[in-house]
Amino acid sequence: NEGHVDIAAVGNEVLYRKDLTEEQLLDYIYWAKESISDVPVGYVDAYYEFGARPSITNACDVILANCYPFWEGCPQEHSLLYMKEMYRKAAAAGNGKRVIITETGWPDKGTNVKGAVPSTDTALRYFINTQHWSREENIETFYFSSFDESWKVGDEGDVGAFWGIWDKNEKLKF
Repeated sequence: NEGHVDIAAVGNEVLYRKDLTEEQLLDYIYWAKESISDVPVGYVDAYYEFGARPSITNACDVILANCYPFWEGCPQEHSLLYMKEMYRKAAAAGNGKRVIITETGWPDKGTNVKGAVPSTDTALRYFINTQHWSREENIETFYFSSFDESWKVGDEGDVGAFWGIWDKNEKLKF
């Protein structure tokens, strides 16, 4: 309410991880909407959650979609088309609401996920393609991640530590 927030994100992948029930999340979203004036409120999750959960989508003022072709095993050469389809599905679920890709990226090291291969080349190509597309079509995008996170190797396996544009020592990779 003091003007320091442009968008309020209530929860990040809490349905995906089963941290909250849909009803609990709805309570938090509506509480935020009542508490914060003149600021759009949304929820961050995988793009497909917005089509699968219309009550959450309807409660949001803005759709905050995470789009990761890598995690769905998409080869890098098809990843831009695949991400465009992810975005389209989130936009269709939002029925005219503003859609922001809140996370997307590609790791440069680690184990393949089906046809998705982590490497410096594939990560760089994905980054460049994402930047060109988002600029050409005015798609709001946050790239994940700025820096490698060496601690992030649990649920995400060995690729979890290698999503950064910079390495863990703050050295630019590309």
